Amino acid sequence: MYVYVCKNSDTNWKKTGSNSRQQVLGNVSLLAFLIPLRLHGRIRTALRRCSASASLRQSSGLHTLPSLPTTILMVNAVKVFKKTSPNGKVTAYLSRRDFVDHVSHTSPVDGVVVVDHDYLRGRRVFVRVAVTYRYGREEDEVMGLHFSKELELVNTEVAPHAGDVQMTDAQERLIKKLGANAYPISVNLPENAPCSVSLDGGSEGSTQPLGVIYDLRLYVADRKEERPHKRNSVGFAVRKVQYACPGSSNRQPQTLVSKGFTLSPGRLNLEVTLPQDVYFHGQPIEATLSVNNVSKKTVKNMKAEVVQHVEVTMTNTHFSRVVASLESREGCPITPGCNLTKTFSLNPVASVNKRRFGIALDGQVKDQDANLASSTLVAEGKNVNDALGIIVSYSVRVKLNCGAIAGDLTADLPFKLVHPDPASVKAPLRKTQSADIEVEEFTNLRRGQSIAED
Repeated sequence: MYVYVCKNSDTNWKKTGSNSRQQVLGNVSLLAFLIPLRLHGRIRTALRRCSASASLRQSSGLHTLPSLPTTILMVNAVKVFKKTSPNGKVTAYLSRRDFVDHVSHTSPVDGVVVVDHDYLRGRRVFVRVAVTYRYGREEDEVMGLHFSKELELVNTEVAPHAGDVQMTDAQERLIKKLGANAYPISVNLPENAPCSVSLDGGSEGSTQPLGVIYDLRLYVADRKEERPHKRNSVGFAVRKVQYACPGSSNRQPQTLVSKGFTLSPGRLNLEVTLPQDVYFHGQPIEATLSVNNVSKKTVKNMKAEVVQHVEVTMTNTHFSRVVASLESREGCPITPGCNLTKTFSLNPVASVNKRRFGIALDGQVKDQDANLASSTLVAEGKNVNDALGIIVSYSVRVKLNCGAIAGDLTADLPFKLVHPDPASVKAPLRKTQSADIEVEEFTNLRRGQSIAED
């Protein structure tokens, strides 16, 4: 974020002594000290001129002093991510590191690639997006058995004949800055491409991460079928992520279950409700349960859990993991003919679930800011079971324990755990305009800082 200070017209000041002039000059110096060093050079030049003009007026005995700057214009910096090939001949600039899935459409990853014209020598620059689907540990691969599959989703030419590319404002600025050897790139994923999900390998770990991993690579070759060489290629570990807009669903989930007992009249009724259907990561989940005991059995304790359900479509494997739980005896025992209403507050987070085999995460296990994997979302009219990759869902599970003989009464209530769309939660500024390009090294940035505005 840049702050531009605009100087207004001079204001006449009455001479009330040297202290007033010194106070104004002190304020100008203080303002110059408070401005960040990353501001554009024109601002610092304007402040120096303002201070010099004030000193000149003071020495000449004039009664007019320049006014302090009064208009502040907030400017958004355009951040791009840079990475260079090992031989230094190919450099790529990306506007974002993630393919953002808005359910209705997927935003592309665009940027600019710079390649030395003399290095091409009739060759071309291609962009390739491959997804690796690893569903087993590499250490367990024996006798030719493999637990991974690589699929090439995109492979197209981007230079020197890139075709018709509708450039964004950031691309136009980059090409103008980098010169004639810069070419625009825009990469779109297929509609049914799976979302990025990583599976925790447990305490033993694995040499290769488990889950769905994307790789975007720009390389120089004569034909796109050629295998990319590491020395003249640039690789980016990108992701495909999903975001949900706040207020996308106003439904209040609820479920009602009951249980009868052999050789015992009456039934035990349990109703579970949630205030909303969509929750964001870090937001507490408050489940309200209502127990109506018209049976002859006694409820001894209650337990509420948040369960993560994972489906690996490649092997048609299903498993569940408890990511948050809370057990309570408050209000118990619930004797026959009694009722009880209670609210459980659960907060599922990844920090307390790491190093547990099978936990699905949004980022890598080694990332400190990794979250639990978001719920898999599909467009209206489509079935979530038709999604590819790893399908993730969540539910609140409430258990009433009636003893070893009577057993448990269990209720499951599904909900969605997602990330909010950054563009929908960011507060708009009163005055904004485009700013200069801010280049950051790709490898020095954290995963959670990769999303840019559309």
